[in-house]
Amino acid sequence: MDELLDDLRSKIKDGTYPPGSQLPSGRALADSYDVSHSTIQRAVATLREQGVLVGRPGRGVFVAESTRP
Repeated sequence: MDELLDDLRSKIKDGTYPPGSQLPSGRALADSYDVSHSTIQRAVATLREQGVLVGRPGRGVFVAESTRP
């Protein structure tokens, strides 16, 4: 899962997923990384705990407007 976290952080940092943008669905991410949906859920939960991502009920998961260093 560390590689997945590193890649998601890298895509956020390089602007693939800019601040305020919505992440693709868990299913789409699972397909693109060829991992299980539960692995994606754990990665997203980790990034949410770190303040990198924010959940918006009924809308999805978004990149935080300002991420912590």
